[in-house]
Formats: sequence, C-alpha cells, structure tokens
Amino acid sequence: MELRVNRVKAKLERGECAFVAGTFTHADDIDAFGPNGFDGIWLEGEHGPVDAADLGNLTRACDIWGMSSIVRVNKNDQGLIYRTLDRGAQGIIVPHVDSKPEAENVVAGGKFPPLGKRGLFTSRQGFGVPDYLDQANDQTLLVALIEDILAWENLDEILTVEGIGVFFVAPSDFAASMGHLGNPGHPDVRAKIEDALSRIVAAGKTAGTLAANENVEHFASMGVRFFFTATSPWIAAGARSFIEHAHAGFKRA
Repeated sequence: MELRVNRVKAKLERGECAFVAGTFTHADDIDAFGPNGFDGIWLEGEHGPVDAADLGNLTRACDIWGMSSIVRVNKNDQGLIYRTLDRGAQGIIVPHVDSKPEAENVVAGGKFPPLGKRGLFTSRQGFGVPDYLDQANDQTLLVALIEDILAWENLDEILTVEGIGVFFVAPSDFAASMGHLGNPGHPDVRAKIEDALSRIVAAGKTAGTLAANENVEHFASMGVRFFFTATSPWIAAGARSFIEHAHAGFKRA
C-alpha cells in the first residue's frame, strides 16, 4: 500500500490554490460534502468538539473523497500535535504562533527526525505502508496561525522556520489583540493583516487566511493560496433566500 497523498499540500507545492472547508463534526457530513470539489476539511479541535476519539472516523471520511484532513489543536504542544497525526490527520493547525521558538516547536512536534522530534509511531495513515516513517514528513502539512499583533511584530523571524507549510493570518484574534474586539474590518486591523500576508508571500512562503465569497478574489490577487471558509454562511444565505422567495410568492397569491 502507498501512503495517501496530502491533496492540500501537493496543490500548494505546485503553486496552486487549495480550498479548505469547515467546520464539520460528523463523518456523514464530510461524506455528503465530498462531491463539492474542495481539497481539505478543517476539523475544529480548539473551539469545537473534535477530540482524539473522533478523529478515526472523521479522517476516514476525508480519505474517501481524497480530501486532506487538517485539525486545529488547542495549544502548541508537541505531544498533542503528534498524537493528532497518529490518529489519522494529514495536517495540523496550531494557534497563536507568536515567535520563532514557538514556530520551531510546531515543527518539532509535527515532523519526524531529522526535521523534528515527532514520536516514532505510525499513524492510521501509515497502516500497511512499510516505509511510512521515511515518507510521512512529505505528506504532513503544518499550519501556523498568525493571530496576534506579537506574531506580526516577530513575523520576519517566524518566516525563517523551515517545515511549516502555511502561515495563516487569522483575522478575529488578530483584531482582538490590537484592541478591536469583534471588529476585524477595522482599517488598522485590515492594514496589518494585508501587510502580514504580503510579507509572507514576499518571503516565498505560503500565505493562508479566512475568506468568503466577497473577498476571496482579492486575497488570491495578493498571492494567498490557502483558503479556509466556513460553510455556515452559505447555509444561512440559502435559508434566508428560500424563505424570502416563499414570502414573495405568498404576497402574489
């Protein structure tokens, strides 16, 4: 058996855009979303209910459709990072990476030696793959969240760390760290976010961010290649449209 290709990582390494949707908490929902052409699924282990016991089924559902399973953990802990990979995740998202040493810790937990210090155990992804330990680093995506003004201040140093596949600028926490709680659209916040994304791209690294229908084209034009979007706004918009059309017909009746 060959190790599954990490679709998101492969597309990014080819210089293409990668599209990741979330957040899903049940394998059946991932299975139903599978035909829509996205490259990966964001599994929420920081603010959502996903934990180690869930990951087997959730990552298997991603595998069925060839989508990368990417899990946000709740802290920058090496043991937590590699246990999540052992449970079948193809990628890890680590919150609040604010300094070069913190970025190095992400790599230490997420990559096998000599790149990192990941514990020498296979993964569900490695079952039946005899040379899994030799190949795993190439198929493991590490995403560092740049979500504090401190990370913006230390960004040039953070970007020197090898082994991180995506530097993802997260708007809401970024805004809060600047004193604009709940207002990521504030001009000062937007300026810092766009500066961070531009510096990531200029450094030859892969930039990622949260995007919606209204701004994804703009971010793509800046060179952002990793896009995360939540499905809940689509559901809400569709629900509103359905009700509005029904009311319009009722008024004409």
